[in-house]
Amino acid sequence: MLDLLKEPVLAVQEFVVLAGRAFQNIFRKPHYFDDVILQMDTIGVGSLVVVVLVGLFSGVVMALQMSRALAQYGEVEKTGTLVAITLARELGPVLTAIMMAGRNSSGIASELGSMKVTEQIDAMRALGTDPIQKLVTPRLVATCFMLPLLTVIADFVGLFGGWVIAIVKLHLTSRLYWTSSWQALEWNDVAQGLIKPLVFAVVVSLIGCFYGLRASGGTQGVGRATTQAMVAATIMIFITDVMITEMFVSQGVS
Repeated sequence: MLDLLKEPVLAVQEFVVLAGRAFQNIFRKPHYFDDVILQMDTIGVGSLVVVVLVGLFSGVVMALQMSRALAQYGEVEKTGTLVAITLARELGPVLTAIMMAGRNSSGIASELGSMKVTEQIDAMRALGTDPIQKLVTPRLVATCFMLPLLTVIADFVGLFGGWVIAIVKLHLTSRLYWTSSWQALEWNDVAQGLIKPLVFAVVVSLIGCFYGLRASGGTQGVGRATTQAMVAATIMIFITDVMITEMFVSQGVS
């Protein structure tokens, strides 16, 4: 039994150490700003198209489904309210983070894993460069900047998709839809919509780096690390989402 628990406990310990060193390096020189900018372009701008598409179709589907349910109570004009709340609190942050996990956690793990198995990381250590400060911290900082921005874009595009359905299919006025959407959002919703992607960014970047730096066994090991990074990041996104939601709901009830 102890042998079965040894590997997971060791993995958690290594992940905590990696996270601690990555955050510590934010306040230490050198900062490698060029790498941060490059990663912001790769992680953020490179994910823009898929995030926009996910946000758009999420808003469209939400408007179609919610309007059908609200029609039973004669409250179709509340469609904008439900679309805005659902996107801001849950669908926007979670779906954007999952897309980032699929694209960037796996990509980071693949990139760092290839460097690991080809001994490039060992060469960096031999030259006196800290691999965590050079490779991990820039990806962490870039993801923490870009994921909240991408979430805001996904929320707005989702509201736009709901507006198209409200105009074309539900025959609501633009003023009614946007007014109900705007008035529905409270500071609690905005806080959830910004805190969640920030936490998800830490999860997505660090898990990708963690599995990439642990890769071994040649190309098969890199592929295995890529898959593990995506699966672990997705699971952790849902776990942290439940924890943050419970925190905000408990505060709202109390």
